[in-house]
Amino acid sequence: MTVTPHHIVVLALDGVITFELGIPARIFAMAEDADGAPLYRVTTCGLTAGPVQTTSDFDVHVRHDATKLAEADTVVIPASHEISTAHLDGRLPAEIAAAFAHIRPGTRVVSICTASFLLAAAGLLDGRPATTHWMSTEQLQRLYPKVKVDPDVLYTDDGDVLTSAGVSAGIDLCLHIVRRDHGTEIANKVARRSVIPPWRDGGQAQYIERPVPGPGTASTAATRAWILDHLTETLALTELASHANMSVRTFTRRFRDEVGRTPGRWITAQRVERARGLLESTDLSADQIARRAGFGTSASLRKHLHEALGVAPMTYRRTFRGDGVRPPAAGN
Repeated sequence: MTVTPHHIVVLALDGVITFELGIPARIFAMAEDADGAPLYRVTTCGLTAGPVQTTSDFDVHVRHDATKLAEADTVVIPASHEISTAHLDGRLPAEIAAAFAHIRPGTRVVSICTASFLLAAAGLLDGRPATTHWMSTEQLQRLYPKVKVDPDVLYTDDGDVLTSAGVSAGIDLCLHIVRRDHGTEIANKVARRSVIPPWRDGGQAQYIERPVPGPGTASTAATRAWILDHLTETLALTELASHANMSVRTFTRRFRDEVGRTPGRWITAQRVERARGLLESTDLSADQIARRAGFGTSASLRKHLHEALGVAPMTYRRTFRGDGVRPPAAGN
């Protein structure tokens, strides 16, 4: 059965950061089905057709104007230094508002880095989780108090509206979208071809500037590696702290500083990822997967998978091993 590629339209604004601009075309263009057919079609547009200024020492020429947004299944907006007006007064520039008017209802909208300010100014993030570059999260929250800003995560997914943190977190978000649309196997193939990790632990809290740890400062890295080898076991916080040779308080603080999540949340996320892989690649029952992922019971598996992805285990399996129907929205 021939599947029409999902159409992604990237909106390039003057002052666009070239690295972020290239992410969608690079990641989505490499996603293919089992027969090698492309799963996405990527088009770039500007507010008008023609040259678009970048932050580099060159401009880019786009063939399409903002009316192209009306054809999109997903709209991606990379960060641009020209959105400073949205930073300063919280209002959406008139020309960008006019461009947004072309987006059809129900279209998935994605921001990379500080482009989340544009979504917030348009009211698209009211009452929703969102993130942006860690240097701008406080400003985003101050300008748009209705937005549920999460300063720690690499990206947020609220179904039809997704946001990423700074720069390379846009890669994480695009890989997440491929994974959400077509499953772990295809997303992992894209990651391997891109020579990037298919999944990064934790959030952007680990990249925030902090005083350099002194010589000999202990890390939780070895304990995190040990956890991955023992996901099927009951993992008490006291046991983890003991493994790291720290007090519970020190371990919890250092873990969050390094990973951007509490130990409990991080462990649950790892178990969900293991369960997803088993659902996609094996015929194991829900009870068997629950045990192998460390959830213990199918009821616990069902609860955590629904909280993370909004679907039941067998529904998830049918989605990714069925007829290619897009799965329900995933949460982060």
